[in-house]
Amino acid sequence: MALRSVTLDALIIDDEASFAPLPLYVALKAALARSEHRFLIPGRGGTMSWDRALFLNLTYWSPEAAADVLCDEHIPADVVAHAAWHHVVSHEVGLAAGAGPPTAEGLFFAESIASAFDLFLVGRLLREAPDTDFITTQVPVMREVAEEAGLSDRAFEALLAGVCAAPARAFEELRVLLLDVTIALWGCRAPTDAEAVLERYAAHRFGPLLHHYQLSNWILYARAYARGAPERTRAVLRLDEALRAAPDALAWLERHWLGGAGLPE
Repeated sequence: MALRSVTLDALIIDDEASFAPLPLYVALKAALARSEHRFLIPGRGGTMSWDRALFLNLTYWSPEAAADVLCDEHIPADVVAHAAWHHVVSHEVGLAAGAGPPTAEGLFFAESIASAFDLFLVGRLLREAPDTDFITTQVPVMREVAEEAGLSDRAFEALLAGVCAAPARAFEELRVLLLDVTIALWGCRAPTDAEAVLERYAAHRFGPLLHHYQLSNWILYARAYARGAPERTRAVLRLDEALRAAPDALAWLERHWLGGAGLPE
């Protein structure tokens, strides 16, 4: 099956009517559109199975030829936001740390922001647009992961209620958790060491959701593409410190990285 390369404006964005009222989504979409980020889709009229698209994305994506493979000309609005965060964070890390190959900490920093934003979206849309495909597909998967981790259905509902009550706070708590856990796992060389790390964070509010984020892919990707660079790592950690110190980390990102004329090209 031949794949063709397209930009965001050639795609149909699913669920966008529910996402459009969120100013952050609008700003992220604009940043991604200006970046001319590429997507690979089947030839006109063709479709690809989800399993094959996932395989291609996980196995053959690289920083040198970054392009998301889609099943057809449709892209979910949450995927637009996720891809946009990667672009925005990479741009800002580059400004702060200078040009060069990504470090493991830089990769984890970007992925933790993009993934935690998904939880922010759950908090905003679960009550405002509960029938969107994003909610009807993501929440059951999260529930299953939480159940496997030992969380009761009642406790999971309470967790979701807390996320809905304060989505921005949930974003930052999960972002910090994901970053801390992956940096700690990055230093592990044996299953026993990794198990100790996971157990250390099991009591965290979002500990039962950790396996929802497929952290093994993050670690393996970093092993393949990350390069050690102490100065670049320190620059990433300074950005992380700024987020942790902010009263509202998501508002900080919006103000400093998605602020009108300051949007990265």
